Amino acid sequence: MPTDSAGPADTRFGEPRTADSDPNSLSYEQARDELIGVVSRLEQGTPTLEESLALWERGEALARRCEEWLIGAKARLDAARAGAERGASDDPRGDAA
Repeated sequence: MPTDSAGPADTRFGEPRTADSDPNSLSYEQARDELIGVVSRLEQGTPTLEESLALWERGEALARRCEEWLIGAKARLDAARAGAERGASDDPRGDAA
């Protein structure tokens, strides 16, 4: 059973951090960890249809947040690679051997 000392960031018990917290305010790791807890609770079965629907909706929002983080990370990597390739082609020592 969760205790107060576990704190709001603890999802070991499959509980969402706060059911009404905005997923857009979460880091990738926070959203991913909470999503894992939500999926676990859905897989275990929930007592009511209403609770299942609320968990599903929260899971969808968390999954979107994770996807946004991953798309942003890919864009940053692509930009860094493009910059590195541009820098290599501008190198005066390039292919003039």
